[in-house]
Amino acid sequence: MIVRGKYRLGFGLSMALGLTSAVAYAAVQPENILPSPAASPTVTPAPTAMPAPAPTIPVQVPIDEPKISWSVDDARSLLGVIEGIDADGLIPADYQPAALRTAIAGGAGAALDAQASKSFAWLIEDMRDGRTRMESRLQWFVVDTDVEKSPTSAVMAKALASRDIPGAVADLAPTAPDYATLKGLLAVTPRTEKAKRNLIRINMDRWRWLQRDLGKFYLLTNVPEFQLRLTVDNSIIRSYRTIVGKVGKTATPQLAEVVEGVVFNPTWTVPQSIVKGEGLGARLYGNPAQAAREGYKVTKSKDGTYTVVQQPGPKNALGFVKLDMPNEHAIFIHDTPSRGLFGNAYRALSHGCVRTERAIELGMTMGILGAGKSTDEMVGIVKSGVYTRVPMTKTFPIYIMYFTMATDINGKMGTFADLYQRDAPVLASFAAPRKPWDGKRKSTEKVIKLDNPL
Repeated sequence: MIVRGKYRLGFGLSMALGLTSAVAYAAVQPENILPSPAASPTVTPAPTAMPAPAPTIPVQVPIDEPKISWSVDDARSLLGVIEGIDADGLIPADYQPAALRTAIAGGAGAALDAQASKSFAWLIEDMRDGRTRMESRLQWFVVDTDVEKSPTSAVMAKALASRDIPGAVADLAPTAPDYATLKGLLAVTPRTEKAKRNLIRINMDRWRWLQRDLGKFYLLTNVPEFQLRLTVDNSIIRSYRTIVGKVGKTATPQLAEVVEGVVFNPTWTVPQSIVKGEGLGARLYGNPAQAAREGYKVTKSKDGTYTVVQQPGPKNALGFVKLDMPNEHAIFIHDTPSRGLFGNAYRALSHGCVRTERAIELGMTMGILGAGKSTDEMVGIVKSGVYTRVPMTKTFPIYIMYFTMATDINGKMGTFADLYQRDAPVLASFAAPRKPWDGKRKSTEKVIKLDNPL
């Protein structure tokens, strides 16, 4: 029984599992329940189509030839916001407050327009997109769409039209409750505790790397915490212990994807690194009895290539549930037959994918919330033992994140071990002068396809 907030889900989980063949399913066009970007009557948002691998989109206003006029009062309001921006974990000096004061002293005119536009644009960029540039975000493969929803020039025009500079800046802050909690913690942390304040700053910035509003329904797993959250309206309705990638080449990357379906009783196509590299294909092909006993189906092509597919069942490497979330890394959330490992305190043990406890419960809950299935329908699918894909009819995002300071699943602020040593580059970027935004939208690091759940 799940009872958190206003959501209550109850179901029994008796399982009758066996080997079977795949069944066909009808594709359903998902209903997009993510927040729609606010329409801007005066500015055309940047296009969403971007060339690979390192798309660039201009995000700064044309500060060399300003087209927006700043009054002295509005510029003073901006200066006040900059002087207090430390409350959001940013650095006032980044936005040239001294130069802005000088321009204000000179009165309205071209010099004030240029300096105020520059200071405002830089501040908006960092509040909306994060101060940390991509070279310091290790294994960050998330494209934040907030620049399309709130282009800098549109934010500036709205701020000046409303005469509400502080409100325009505050409106860009992440809506996730953790951001406000970290901000409150920063406010009460003495300035003498520099290490703690820096840790708060970089984790606040990590929230800005994401889109401002995460959606109504979403999954979020914090890799260093070894926990997965099923969230509705920013409230956790269920949490699950996880197993994540080992330190090194199989470290779990940071992703924001969409779950397109939940697969019950999945098959697993064994990667060629095992089929060929470890000789599994030839061994099982030559011993059909062993293949059947271990639940594998083996075929051999004309060119001698073996294909090995593990059939549904209790020994399947993916367990009984897999979340279908297509991505270039072949990372997904799945069950595991090695459930005893969830009792370990340290659970960085996988080849990159995220294994979750109580995966059947998670999959059934997603089927109810994201596909409109009834409890009886979901129980029937689980008990069938047949490969079945339940397509989501509502957009269901999943965020695989890396926070070393965050509110844990019990609602308490805590710190987590920096498993993959990703804090140091972010800290170094905060210690260095602010770099101009170069338009990069995600890491240019090599994508390592991590498709081995063993």
